[in-house]
Amino acid sequence: MKHSTFSLINLLIMSLSGCTLTNDIPKTVHNVDLQKYAGKWYEIARFPNSFQKNCYCSTAEYTLTDKGYVKVFNACRKGGLTGKISSITGKAFPVSGSDNTKLRVQFFWPFRADYWVVGLADDYSWAAVSGPSRKYLWILSRSPKMDEVIYQQILQKLRENGFDLSPLIRTVQQCE
Repeated sequence: MKHSTFSLINLLIMSLSGCTLTNDIPKTVHNVDLQKYAGKWYEIARFPNSFQKNCYCSTAEYTLTDKGYVKVFNACRKGGLTGKISSITGKAFPVSGSDNTKLRVQFFWPFRADYWVVGLADDYSWAAVSGPSRKYLWILSRSPKMDEVIYQQILQKLRENGFDLSPLIRTVQQCE
């Protein structure tokens, strides 16, 4: 009885402190070659979020710097396919010991957010990005259109990694 009470107290403390149980944290890929990862990515799908409300044709561009971080340039068209381009520039810092699978992204100082690569094609043609809480998810591709079979395979891998994909929305990429 004491053991179960102790476990219950530990679980309560962890939940109140904002910690996540290890089993609930998504698995990242084994490593990311930032040279191969750099370049332009097209958003294929995402979990809805406030900072991308009414975004169409979302893209992300990553540029390596000689200062130890990755320059991040995110853009989309607001309100529709011909809407005004909205963009933001930030920095991504690789997390030590993660083989570049985990980064901390900063768009506004001093706030940083987790950026975990939870799926990646061997040829770097697609990637899936989230964080430890699974609150955010993006599926990215090197081209604005993704083969449906590959998309479904990515979804299956994400489900196997514990993601509930019910909030996932496809991104319209017909602007170019």
